[in-house]
Amino acid sequence: MSTAAELDSNIRDVPDFPKPGILFKDITPILGDPKLFKTSIQLLAETAGDTQIDKVVGIDARGFIFAAGVAHLIGAGFVPVRKKGKLPWTTHQMAYSLEYGEDIVEIHSDAVKPGEKILLVDDLLATGGTAAAATKLLKALDADIVGISFLIELEALNGRKNLEHPHVHSILKY
Repeated sequence: MSTAAELDSNIRDVPDFPKPGILFKDITPILGDPKLFKTSIQLLAETAGDTQIDKVVGIDARGFIFAAGVAHLIGAGFVPVRKKGKLPWTTHQMAYSLEYGEDIVEIHSDAVKPGEKILLVDDLLATGGTAAAATKLLKALDADIVGISFLIELEALNGRKNLEHPHVHSILKY
């Protein structure tokens, strides 16, 4: 199996994307390599420890890629948290702040049953706004959030503080 260091060496830095001054961490080289992609899924799955997870929740959109793989690997269900207007059923919504405004994420109102053990997964922790909104949605459904896991964390943006959860894991930190 590959290691976190091998994952790190395959993340491409893209300057000034999506706007000037941003250094984008491009994960597509990992996704395109079967060995590295498998490693990323395995390392994220390991963050659950020995806890039996009922559902893995992925955040729109790159979080879906990892969360679905983790769910498959550990034998759990997969639940998407999507941007407003993308889910076809009755939803719960949560607004959150962005540096340039506000956005809304949604989850199906019946996606998680009270007390189900949840692992929340996304590709990147930056400011933590989206993950914090997803966490609030899950709490509103009385889910038991066992952990919150990311492939990448941008530590300088201090998003971890917005999550207010004791079990936040990141495979790679920059």
